[in-house]
Amino acid sequence: MAVIQNNDGASRGHFGSRFGFIMAAAGSAVGIGNIWGFPTQAASNGGGAFLMVYLFLIFVLGYPMLVAELMVGRHGQTNPADAMAKLGRSSATKMIGRLIGLASIICAVLIFSFYAILSGWFVSNTLAPIAAMLGAEETSRWLIDFSLSRNIVFTLVFTLMSIYVIQKGVQDGIEKWSKRLMPLLFAILIASVIYILLQPGASEGVAALFTIDFEKVMHSDVLIGALGQTFFSLSIGTGVMMIYGSYLKPKENIGKLAVQVTFMDTGVAFLAAMLILPAMYVAKHNGVIIFDADGNLLSSDTLVFTVLPALFATMGAAEHIVATIFFALMSVAALTSAISVVEVPTSYIVDKTALPRKKVTWIVGVGLTTLAMVVVTNFDLMFGFMITLSTEMIQPLICLGLAIFTGWVWHRNSLLAEIKGQDGADVNGIFWKVWPLYVKFVCPVLIMVLISTSL
Repeated sequence: MAVIQNNDGASRGHFGSRFGFIMAAAGSAVGIGNIWGFPTQAASNGGGAFLMVYLFLIFVLGYPMLVAELMVGRHGQTNPADAMAKLGRSSATKMIGRLIGLASIICAVLIFSFYAILSGWFVSNTLAPIAAMLGAEETSRWLIDFSLSRNIVFTLVFTLMSIYVIQKGVQDGIEKWSKRLMPLLFAILIASVIYILLQPGASEGVAALFTIDFEKVMHSDVLIGALGQTFFSLSIGTGVMMIYGSYLKPKENIGKLAVQVTFMDTGVAFLAAMLILPAMYVAKHNGVIIFDADGNLLSSDTLVFTVLPALFATMGAAEHIVATIFFALMSVAALTSAISVVEVPTSYIVDKTALPRKKVTWIVGVGLTTLAMVVVTNFDLMFGFMITLSTEMIQPLICLGLAIFTGWVWHRNSLLAEIKGQDGADVNGIFWKVWPLYVKFVCPVLIMVLISTSL
C-alpha cells in the first residue's frame, strides 16, 4: 500500500487514485439515506417542497461543510479526535476539539447500530425472491417476515460483509470495493428508473415529486428532515470524511473533489426519488394501498417493504427478477456507506494502538455487532431512538462544532498553507477567499437556526 507521512512521522495509507477517492467518498455519501431515506422523506414531507429545501441545504450548507471536514482530515493526517485537537491553539481548545472528534466517532458507532439492522433487511429481501424462484417458499417467507431470528441472522451477515472489506485496508479494501460497487449501483439505479417511468401511473408520482407546496417549505418537519438528510447523506459529522480526507494525497484539490462527491450524492438522491415516488404511484394504479385512512402516505418502512413488494407482485413473470434487482440496489448502497462508518472507529484504534489492522477490525466488528444486537432485541424501544439521537441530534451539533473550529479556532496561516498546498487552488480566487469566511460566519448561524427550529 502506498503511504504518506502524517504530522507525527508515522506512515499512513492513502487512496491510490483520484477516481478511487471519489468512488469511496461518493459510496459513503450514497447509501440508504439517498436510496431509501430521501425519496420516502420527500414523499411524506410535501414532495417538491422537501426537494427544494434539500437542494438548497445541500449546496449552501452540505458542500461547504464537506470541504471543511475533508480539509481538517487531511491537515491532521489522523483520526477525527486527534485531527480536531490539532486545530486547537491552547490546552482548552485542544481538549474541546478532541471531544468533538470523539463525539463524531461515537455518532458513527450509533449509526451503525441501526444501519446494520436495516441493511440486513435489504440483503434478506434480495435473497427472498431467489428462494421463491427455486421453490423454497417457506424460506422465502422467513426471509421477508419481520422476525427476531431473521433480523439477528442478517444483521450478522451484513456486519461480516462490512468487516470483510474494511480489514483489507484503504486501497485493497475500501477503494477496491468502492470502484466495483459504485458503477454497479449506478447501472442498476438508472435501469430501474427507466423501467418504472415506462409503467402506467408513473407520471402521477413524477408530478408529486415536482409539485411544490410552498406552505410546507418552512414547516419544521420539512426543515429538520432536510437538515438531517443533508448531513446523513453526505456523511458529515460522523468522522467519515475526516478519515477519508486523511487518506488523500497532499496535493489533491479538495474543493473540486467535494464538488464531484456532492453532485454524485445529489444525483443519486434525485434518481432514487425518480424511482421510488413513481413506483409508489404505479403501485397505486395497480390497486395497492399507499395512503392511510387520513389520506397520509404510509410510513417509510411500509412503503419500501410492503408497498413496493406488493407492486412487484402485480408484475407477473417479472415479479421476482424486479424484486431481486431492486433490493440488490439497496444492499449495494447500504454496503458502500457501511464500510465507511466501520472505518471510523477502526482507524481510531489503529492510530492509538500497535495492534494489526485485521485484529482491530474484528475487535470493532464484535463491538458494533454487540450494540446492534442490543438494538435489534429491543427493537420497538431503541431502533427509532437511535436514528433520532444520531442523525437529528448528535450530527448537527458535531457539524456546528466543526464549523466553529474550522472558522474560529484553526489558525489562519495554517489554513492558508493547507489551501496553497493543493494543485490548482488559488488563495486569491473567489472560492478560497469566500469559503473560510462562509464557514466562519454563515454555516454556524444556519446550523443553529435549523437546530432551534427542530426544538
